[in-house]
Amino acid sequence: MPTNVSLLCAVRGPLMLIALGTLMAIDHAGGMRFSRTWPVLIIVFGILKLAEYLNVGQPSGQQQ
Repeated sequence: MPTNVSLLCAVRGPLMLIALGTLMAIDHAGGMRFSRTWPVLIIVFGILKLAEYLNVGQPSGQQQ
């Protein structure tokens, strides 16, 4: 069974692509411009890295 860390590493790329696609769709639909929303990608990446870091410090029996 994969650990939470390997799961977070596996979903990081797809989640970043989903966030990028969502921001591009908002830009194309006439909502906020991509030039104003691109920092969301940095925030998503940071949240995923923080979750990975927090799961690395836990013993394997206590991962959530």
